[in-house]
Amino acid sequence: MTGADLTVGAGERVAVIGASGAGKSTLLALANGTVAPTSGTVEVLGSDPAALCGADLRRLRARVGTVHQHLELPGQLRVVHNVTAGRLASWSAARAAWSLVRPQAVPEATAALERVGLAERVFERTDRLSGGQRQRVAVARVLLQHPDLVLADEPASALDPVLADRVLALLGEVAVRGGALVASLHDPVLALRHCDRVVGLAAGRIVLDAPATTLTPADLAAFYGAPA
Repeated sequence: MTGADLTVGAGERVAVIGASGAGKSTLLALANGTVAPTSGTVEVLGSDPAALCGADLRRLRARVGTVHQHLELPGQLRVVHNVTAGRLASWSAARAAWSLVRPQAVPEATAALERVGLAERVFERTDRLSGGQRQRVAVARVLLQHPDLVLADEPASALDPVLADRVLALLGEVAVRGGALVASLHDPVLALRHCDRVVGLAAGRIVLDAPATTLTPADLAAFYGAPA
C-alpha cells in the first residue's frame, strides 16, 4: 500500500474492489493487525493494533472478526471447534483449552451454522467439507463472535449466487448494529448490492471511493479498464 488514506465509520458497509495484486488483502491485513505498516498509522476501533500486546490486544481482537481469504480453519478439528474459535479471544485461557476437549457454546455455534445452512455439520471434521462449506464455516465463526468490525477477504468466492447473497447480507448485519463491514470482493455486482460504499484499489493506491448508489456499469468498466 502506498499513500492510502481510508476512514470507515460506524454503520458503513464498504466493498474493496480491484484486480488481483491490487492490495485488497494487504489493506485488510493492516486493519486486523497481522501486517504492520512500514510508514503511517493504522487505527482500529480507537487503537493501533501494532502498539498493543497481551490483554489489550486480545480485547481488540475480540471486537474484530476476520474472514480470511484462506479461511484459517484447521481441517482436523470438528466444525464446532472452528466456529467457537470466534469466542477464544473473549474466553479465559482455561476455558479455551478445555473447549478443545469438550466443545463449549454448542447451541450458539449450531445457531450460527444454521444461519449459513450447515447446522447438520456441527460435529463433522472440517476437512470433509467442500470449499464452499468451509467458507460458510468461517462466516459462522464471525457470526458467533458478534464483533464491532468485520473484515472479510473474498468471503463469497466459493459460493453460488444465492449463497453469496445470503452470506453478504449476514455479514452486513454488523453495520445495522452500529458496527462496520469492510469486504474485499471480486464481484462488483455483489459490491453494489450489499455495500453502501465502494473503494477501488490499483497498485496499492486508492483510485476510487464513491457511494455505491452513484456508480454505473460504465464507471466500473472504466475502473477495471474494460469496454463499457
